[in-house]
Amino acid sequence: IAKSCLKRPLSIGVVRGSRRLSSSGNRSPVEYVQGQSPKARLREYFYYVDHQGMLFLDDAKMKNFTSCFKEQKFLEFFTKRIRRNDYGRYEDSFPWVSLCGRERNYIRCYDTPVVFTDLKSNENGEWRFHYAYTNFSVPFEPQRLCELPENGRIYHPIDKQFGGVSLVRSAISLRIQDSFVFDETSGGGHEATSAYSPPVGIKWDGETYFLTNELLPLLRQDPTRLSATD
Repeated sequence: IAKSCLKRPLSIGVVRGSRRLSSSGNRSPVEYVQGQSPKARLREYFYYVDHQGMLFLDDAKMKNFTSCFKEQKFLEFFTKRIRRNDYGRYEDSFPWVSLCGRERNYIRCYDTPVVFTDLKSNENGEWRFHYAYTNFSVPFEPQRLCELPENGRIYHPIDKQFGGVSLVRSAISLRIQDSFVFDETSGGGHEATSAYSPPVGIKWDGETYFLTNELLPLLRQDPTRLSATD
């Protein structure tokens, strides 16, 4: 039996070849077996990233804080290897993959393969967006935040490796939404306009920024976002 190069926390074991299941989520149903070997020197595993950015085995019956992966070294190892799945297997149902030697870890997600999970300033006063419950981060650019009117979710740019855009988890989104500025002339204030058009600005750290909303065309390329509501 091939040894997995991903050192999964012992508290969340992978049962290999135990049963076959159907996973639907936002995509078409698919059958697989965790740890299956479709050819020599290859193992396949299947994961799910939820709206809070938590990582689970896709076939976990309960997906909550107690069953997600929490070990930071594992999360960092897994996250930095994420890329689009272009291997001709499970591309529709699991559009992302994290590679590790002879192992393919297929990923489906609630929205984006990584989620911004924390927003904080460093010792230099620079605000940074941390993602996937790791120490990985990108500079926070308030003017590039984007709220998609069709689902009310907030997004921010990220490396093209992860698709160029990432969801902001709900706890952080609530902080940000309180600082948004809306165009009152287009519908009568925050409550009336936020459901129909994105915010036009944000007040952050003593400054006011006009939002570029440059992410809207990219976000709307995925039709599942346009019909989703939270």
